[in-house]
Amino acid sequence: MQLFCDVCGNEVDSGINRCPFCESTLQFSSSGQEIPHQEVNLKRGMPTVEQALGRLERKLEQTKKEGCRVITLIHGYGSSGRGGVIREEIRERLQYLKYRGKINDMFTGEKFSTRNGPGRNLIRRFPFLRQHRDLNRGNKGITLVVF
Repeated sequence: MQLFCDVCGNEVDSGINRCPFCESTLQFSSSGQEIPHQEVNLKRGMPTVEQALGRLERKLEQTKKEGCRVITLIHGYGSSGRGGVIREEIRERLQYLKYRGKINDMFTGEKFSTRNGPGRNLIRRFPFLRQHRDLNRGNKGITLVVF
């Protein structure tokens, strides 16, 4: 099984706890059980758009193999205050992956709420998301991906 660092996106060996490339602490599930939800910080380390998209692709592949059902992608809103390029490109790529059947669905942070139908349906499908720190916050810097 291939494992990737959440920070730099490089492939790493499973027996280590620090990435040899960026020296970040690695967290792997060794229990073999399904992980219902993971959070992925795509903006860590101030990546370029291409690097962030590469991390996205690798992380989606990895978490799908691990049996993860929902991923919260942290892509940020953008330093300009008008919405960042990484955010726009990530969401555009996710729309394409949804169209291609690679992911089941996606929910922007702005719509991750119990006050709208899609948000309520998402919570019904995945009750563990009731505890999500961004529920009902309208956070434009995140997107949830459902497998």
